This record gives sequence, structure tokens and C-alpha cells, in this order.
Amino acid sequence: MALIGVFDSGVGGLSVLDEALRQLPEHRYIYLADSLHAPYGEKSSEWIAARSLELCHYLVAQGCDAIVIACNTATAQAIAQIRSALPHIPIVGVEPGIKPAAMQSANGVVGVLATEATLKSDKFNALLATLPHHCQFIKQAGAGLVPLIEAGQANSEATLELLAEHLIPIQEAGADTLVLGCTHYPFLRKAIRKLLGDAINLIDTSEAVVRQLKRSLLLQDTSIAADDVAGSVQFISSKDSEVLLKMAHELMQSDLSTHRTKSITVSTFH
Repeated sequence: MALIGVFDSGVGGLSVLDEALRQLPEHRYIYLADSLHAPYGEKSSEWIAARSLELCHYLVAQGCDAIVIACNTATAQAIAQIRSALPHIPIVGVEPGIKPAAMQSANGVVGVLATEATLKSDKFNALLATLPHHCQFIKQAGAGLVPLIEAGQANSEATLELLAEHLIPIQEAGADTLVLGCTHYPFLRKAIRKLLGDAINLIDTSEAVVRQLKRSLLLQDTSIAADDVAGSVQFISSKDSEVLLKMAHELMQSDLSTHRTKSITVSTFH
């Protein structure tokens, strides 16, 4: 079975790991959370690129057969550089699902909730330029949401209040579709439904990302045949691995008790 590295600035990428464990439960995983430096969304593009490459080199050194950049900000700012530096390993990124959102929207008004760094990135705006001009995209930076989710407050009143503020322009524009443009934001589904109801269509690309991972493993001729034993998950944090493991149990739908798990804290990555 393959060893798959999944990294994010913090706990957001757990939403992608959750989907990976659903589709590909037999593999071994390393989940790397750079919680010491979260959130990435407000840092410079140069810092994000350098740090993301450093973390990928670390995952390669651990023996990973493939890497998922489970962070929209890191994907937007660093994936080209990472693929150039590591050409012999599949690198799968995530990006806001604005293309499927444009296809699914009935009224052509789509809200995009993402980090400032993602919304300003060349990669995001190049993708936006390829989409139909009749579709209106309401871009909204979710400043302050990631730290609240990292603090285990995804469903707190403080998060609900801040989220409500961020969603006002999207509501006022009459959007019928909302893109969750940060891997942290799927953990706000309950809060979003409380504020916007069930009518709005939420777009999360985790399922598509894992399908791409599966294709990459097949192209690498890495065995993906299922067996009767679930794989392992190693949780690594640059800040506190015990907190990371606790949040994984709280946020993920996967039953981690069926997987061999361990957690370690590593403050530097070389």
C-alpha cells in the first residue's frame, strides 16, 4: 500500500484526509499540520511557497509515494514550484470549486468564500478568467475564520457572528451557490446551514481531489487494491500533536479507531 502525505497549515486538511480515508482506507497516511504557523492565508506568497516546499521535502524524506497539498492557499501560491522541485512524485493540490459551481448555479450568482491569499493569487484569477462571463462571482475573504476553527470553535457563537458578517455580500447578491474555498470551511457547514438554510448549494472539492489522487496512484503503478485491514494514520504537528489528534477525532466523520494512529510533534522540518 502507498504512503500518502497530506499537509495543511493546520486542521483544515482533515476534511480532505476524511474523504481519502473513505475512498482509499487501505493506504498509510501522514497528516502534517503546520499549526505553529497557521493561518497561511495572511502570509506573503514568498513565505508560503518556501514553507510549503520545505514541508513537502520532509514528507518525501519520510518515504511518501504521493503528496496532497490539502490547503487552498499553499496550492495557489506554491504548487508549480513544488512540482518543479519534486518531479518524480505525484503532487495533488486543491483549488476552489468555481468551475463546478458555475455549472451548477441556476441563477448565475456564485459566492466564493476563501482566504485573501487564495483570492489574490494568479492561479485563482487565471482559473476565474476561463469561466463564463455571464456567471457573477462574489469573492469574500473569510478573515478570522481559520483561527477560530483551529481553536476548536467551528460551531461557537463567535464563529457564527463572524461568518454571518462575511456572508452578507454573498446573501445580498442573491447567490444560490457557495464555494467553500478553504479546506477549513467544510467544518463550517453546520453554521452556514444555520445562517443560509438548505436552499444554497455548497461546493466542496474534497471528493474530486481524492479521485485525482487515486488516478495519480494508478499512473504511478502504486497498488490501490483494497484489503481487509485499514491502513494507518500518523498525525504530525509543528505545534501540538495531541491537540491535532483530539481535533481529528472531533472534526472527522471517519472512525479513526479502525486505523492504526499515532501522533508526534516536530517543530522543524529538514
